[in-house]
Amino acid sequence: MILDIYKDALEYSAKDWKTLVILGVICLFSFLLLPAFLITGYNYRVINNAVHGIINGRDPLPDFNDLIAMFVDGVKVVIVQVLYLIVPMIIFLVFAIIAGQLTGVASSALMLIGCLITLIVGVAACLMYQMGICHMAYNEGAFSKAFALSEIKEVIDEIGWFECIATYIGLIIIIIVIASVVTALIGIIFTAFGISGAVLGADPSGIFVLGAFINSVITMFIVGPYLSIFAARSMGLLYTMQV
Repeated sequence: MILDIYKDALEYSAKDWKTLVILGVICLFSFLLLPAFLITGYNYRVINNAVHGIINGRDPLPDFNDLIAMFVDGVKVVIVQVLYLIVPMIIFLVFAIIAGQLTGVASSALMLIGCLITLIVGVAACLMYQMGICHMAYNEGAFSKAFALSEIKEVIDEIGWFECIATYIGLIIIIIVIASVVTALIGIIFTAFGISGAVLGADPSGIFVLGAFINSVITMFIVGPYLSIFAARSMGLLYTMQV
């Protein structure tokens, strides 16, 4: 099941390069914050398609239109994420404050325990908000459904907590591997250019700086949008795996 989800999502994310280019352009301006909500809103549309579809279906990528509605959806998703992540953040701050009042081994031990608890609660919170967003999409965008904890827990129970956590962690690993491979390939290419430039008397540092810049642009312009759609599709399909 998990591998089928990944396969579908990887293929689905590359269906329409025109959409990826549009998202890439918006990503380049995401530092302005407002465009970031459009990207989040588009990923919500991807999730919406997935929760109403099937694995290995013929779903097209969502249309990039009605920007106001897309922006509103993006804001709703961000609010859901923030509210779910407040809990692990509070837990970490409480342990950090208490540990700050102690000294030596006791402080370090308490901080370590706090980090472990925060990590466990954080993973659960991330999974809950992902499923919450899917649950909201499945229920016609009803914002309250993102916080229907008993219903969301029931969904995860039916899919299986192990399957959900394994899918989520695997998703993170795939994203890191793809991003790392692209970064490494660009680095290798510009390292070779740098060595060649040094042989020819050119300044290799300038080539390395150019490589770092191009790496950042490619990551934001192509890899970032592709991976965001991949993640959204994967979580949406996971939601459909209820018994």
